[in-house]
Amino acid sequence: MKLLVVGSVAFDAIETPFGKTDKILGGAATYIGLTSSILGVKSGIVSVIGGDFPQEYLDLLTNRDVNIEGIEIVKDGKTFFWSGKYHNDLNTRDTLVTEVNVLENFDPKIPDSMQDSEILLLGNLHPGVQLSVLEKMNQRPKLVILDTMNFWMNTAWDILMDMIAKTDVITINDEEARQLSGEYSLVKAAKKIHTMGPKFVIIKKGEHGAILFHDNKIFAIPALPLEEVFDPTGAGDTFAGGFAAYLAKKGKFDFETMKSALIVGSAMASFTVEKFGTERLQEVTESDMFSRLRQFKELTTFDVELQ
Repeated sequence: MKLLVVGSVAFDAIETPFGKTDKILGGAATYIGLTSSILGVKSGIVSVIGGDFPQEYLDLLTNRDVNIEGIEIVKDGKTFFWSGKYHNDLNTRDTLVTEVNVLENFDPKIPDSMQDSEILLLGNLHPGVQLSVLEKMNQRPKLVILDTMNFWMNTAWDILMDMIAKTDVITINDEEARQLSGEYSLVKAAKKIHTMGPKFVIIKKGEHGAILFHDNKIFAIPALPLEEVFDPTGAGDTFAGGFAAYLAKKGKFDFETMKSALIVGSAMASFTVEKFGTERLQEVTESDMFSRLRQFKELTTFDVELQ
């Protein structure tokens, strides 16, 4: 199945306790496209960049079989830029700079080559922009996956509710799930979010893993314990990319397949945090992925004998 990704292609400048970078390649759609390529899934990106975006970054995507026809280039504009500084625990960060630039007036255009995409992954953008993508597609994709955040809950609640109602899978973190639902218990939160529209609710818990909810079924996985964590930027996007790409590869959207997709997404995210930005993802091979998945299996498989 083909995967259509709508999200940011951007610049990041990152500082963590382990070092700092100048402007490097970033953006949700970038992480998702690179992750999909490792799984051997064809993806297409719809985004917007400025004339300052290097050709070598676009070549990186095309060399990975990512369709970039949907990336609009505003020659006299500047690419979205975010700069942040992480605290010692890497779970909290301060945003130092946000320059929306060309993303401010982003009007997604879906190329004909992507109109038949069976899976649509909507990256964290204004819900009005996300809704416009659905309206511009000739037919509704078989699966719509939505990423959003608390900022849109605070500033665009009504439009966000309209978007969530048209969503099959929503992926948010625990803090966002609590805000969206008004419930502290994540089980109660997921049940309430189900009533808003999504059949599947994924709640990410950072270094503590993720939980998948569907009807009355729950599946939880840990995050892989790592010796070195350099930069968590893009880990959530990589997770979503691995999840969506696995579903595209299998062509099934049942609970059992989604459980496996959750594990693949978490395994791919564990690579991202090992270096700054997309640097580690650019190195990962299919063999690396299978090795990491075996580690996950060993971590979570056990037998219990009850006397």
